[in-house]
Amino acid sequence: MATPVSIVLLGFFLGMRHATDPDHVIAVTTIVARQRRVGAAALIGVLWGIGHTLTIIAVGGAIIVFGVVIPPRLGLGMELSVALMLIVLGLLNVARIARWITGTVTPAHVHPHRDGDYVHSHGQGETRAVHGRADEDTPFARLDRHLGGLGLYQVLRPLVVGVVHGLAGSAAVALLVLATIPDPLWGIAYLIVFGVGTIAGMMLVTAASALPFTYTVSRFAALNRHLVLGSGVASVGFGLFLVYRIGVVDGLFSGPPHWMPG
Repeated sequence: MATPVSIVLLGFFLGMRHATDPDHVIAVTTIVARQRRVGAAALIGVLWGIGHTLTIIAVGGAIIVFGVVIPPRLGLGMELSVALMLIVLGLLNVARIARWITGTVTPAHVHPHRDGDYVHSHGQGETRAVHGRADEDTPFARLDRHLGGLGLYQVLRPLVVGVVHGLAGSAAVALLVLATIPDPLWGIAYLIVFGVGTIAGMMLVTAASALPFTYTVSRFAALNRHLVLGSGVASVGFGLFLVYRIGVVDGLFSGPPHWMPG
């Protein structure tokens, strides 16, 4: 018979597996698409995992200790927040390469150069003053550029995304604990270990996801921009799919909501 200790330890490996959920992978891949270093990408994964764990412990702990019941409409609303977050993250990436999409600079006469955390492409004989960094001259990109330069934004972005994802997954994890561990203290311990496993798993996932971006960012600028565009489009597409599933299929917008945490 499984003991509470073995179940809690199992939580670590379940947390690592939880990090590989499609919405998690797409979100962090979209965030690390502009990273030049695998180590920095891994740190983003750790920050995402910390945010996710904080919400899991807070919301899941309330469910386990105080018996809080989440209404179906609220549960679907929390899942909808993940879908909207994926759409926003995807739009950020698409906005960053808007200039390349419009073909303002022809690929045959461009060459990449590094500028802080960004890699830009100049036309032949074109200076920074001439092009004015127009590839980031969009509302989303300006926000990302100005706040990103402060460093704090780069920390808060994955942390906040992790918190939002934790809101959507906390009920399922807590209900799993209630079904297997009746003792609230052991239940909280499970949530903590589960969170540590999620942090470890997401660190590995982000490091692996960042490899193609970090390799191509200064070597193959055009390919890198295609990868960034692909990550943005995938994030927006998956987010829209989730909006449809949550709003129409699960009834958040179209009728009586039916929600099963999972």
